[in-house]
Amino acid sequence: MKKFFILWSSQAASLFGSAVVQFALAWYLARETGSATVLSTALIVGIIPYVVLGPFVGPLIDRLSRKHIMIYADLFTAALTAVLVVLFYTGNIEIWHIYLIMAGRSIGDVFQNPALSAAIPVIVQEKDLVRANGLFQMLQSAIKIVAPLAGAFCMEALDMQWVLSIDVFTAVIAVGCLLPLTIPQPPRTTLTERPNYFADLKQGFAYIWARPGLAMLIGLVTLLVFFAVPASALFPIMVKTHLEGNVIMLGWVGTSMGIGGILGGLIMSSWGGFKKRIHTAVFGFAIMIPCSVGIGLTSVDIFYSTTVPAMIIMGIGNTFIAASLTAIMNSVVAKDIQGRVFAIHGSVVTLAMPIGLLIAGPLVDAYDIRWLYFIASAAWFVILLLALVAKPLMNVEKLKTEQPPAQDTA
Repeated sequence: MKKFFILWSSQAASLFGSAVVQFALAWYLARETGSATVLSTALIVGIIPYVVLGPFVGPLIDRLSRKHIMIYADLFTAALTAVLVVLFYTGNIEIWHIYLIMAGRSIGDVFQNPALSAAIPVIVQEKDLVRANGLFQMLQSAIKIVAPLAGAFCMEALDMQWVLSIDVFTAVIAVGCLLPLTIPQPPRTTLTERPNYFADLKQGFAYIWARPGLAMLIGLVTLLVFFAVPASALFPIMVKTHLEGNVIMLGWVGTSMGIGGILGGLIMSSWGGFKKRIHTAVFGFAIMIPCSVGIGLTSVDIFYSTTVPAMIIMGIGNTFIAASLTAIMNSVVAKDIQGRVFAIHGSVVTLAMPIGLLIAGPLVDAYDIRWLYFIASAAWFVILLLALVAKPLMNVEKLKTEQPPAQDTA
């Protein structure tokens, strides 16, 4: 696991810097414009590149060194942030500059995230995959807690250009960790006759389609995100209408989920989950459903005694799901095609976010926001029942592939 912890440390630095920048830019846009439309536009420009480019990036990840892709992605996003630093320092910043840089940073993430996901199974033994993914989930949860606090403190103490410079500094640390790390390049086994980019692109979709269990697994994550993201994103409306507009309670929502994510990561890293990983994901799904109902029933009187614990359990359940399903994909998808599969998976799941928000917005405006949580809970319950009787999904771990030893690459 030594290589894994070097990779983990690299991404800890990279993710922290990116989270501070995202917080700083969001607060800057809110402070300077006071416009929800501006913030929504910023969210959309950050999503579109991932949805559009994801499938096309996958073949490149499988063809090129995953280590080099992560290094260049870090350097690319750091360079874009450096441009913002100069614009703020010279006083020439415009809103459209921020939009453009956010879209560019999203392009960097399109390469970074699937390359990271595809790198893990070639440096971690299969028996440790759930623990490794659990540690990454714990890292992401910790950053959700720490980065906004650090960003808020820095915004109060420093000029904007120095706050953004944190991302450049952390990118240098991330690249420094990756440079001496050797990440094996898996041998090509899934396509042997005259491979080319477009054949690889087509094969990524065909690979998933030919494996119903894998396709169902991606669909399961997509449906979870479809119902979860609107409920999470629109919780400020719940605070305004049912929690007397108490902003402290709103802050506790993110903190509670983050705490749950850390606890879930610690549990997964020590326990490792059930022998059959899909059962761990199902268990995580099951414990989230009653918590979602409880959150929908929240009020000022029961917020700290009931809603906060429910949020913590939701964070634990989400970690169980994410760590287990990612480990399943790491183990059942051929290593030399994982870049394509993870890129397609990321595009499909990301697309569910804006679609869910577009549908949920009018629903919340027309009815009480509590219904959003009740509908999500009912939908998850039905999805869970269907998942339990879907044999291809419940037996997805039987799709294991045998491959020759990986070849080392710098």
